[in-house]
Amino acid sequence: MGTSDDFDAFYAATSARVLHQVYAVCGDLGEAQDVVQEAYARAWTRWSSLSSYDSPEAWVRTVAWRLAANRWRSVRRWLTARARLGPPPEAPEPSPDRVAVLAALRRLPESQRRVVVLHYLSDLPISEIAETTGMPAGTVKVYLSRARTALAPLLAADDERKDSDVSTHP
Repeated sequence: MGTSDDFDAFYAATSARVLHQVYAVCGDLGEAQDVVQEAYARAWTRWSSLSSYDSPEAWVRTVAWRLAANRWRSVRRWLTARARLGPPPEAPEPSPDRVAVLAALRRLPESQRRVVVLHYLSDLPISEIAETTGMPAGTVKVYLSRARTALAPLLAADDERKDSDVSTHP
């Protein structure tokens, strides 16, 4: 039965070779790295039986090639569908207000930004935000209050800039 040390040694001895082989087949290094990583992750979960195979490397290589082939089939299906349906509709550019709100949100600490987004953009009540984030409800309320206090001058400054732009451009 293979041990984790055995798997580590197997990985160290074979991973570069398998990566090069899969890269040569699929022609995309990032894709090859992804599928080889997935193949070795699958090998790890089966290592107790896979370690007794004559060539565990062949198993990993086969799994990686199949994963790459499945991805190519998915891409081909997507391209066929896109050709049939046409390109997706153009997404409108974000409004200046949306850009200003996102810029202001980025200036908040991550924990405050998270509760503001959950409360105001996802319409979640305080209790659900507390449950989702693992924070006490009182902490959620404090973060919302602090975030509103921090956002007010940032958004007011943006409104003042817009007003001055309108007044200087007839």
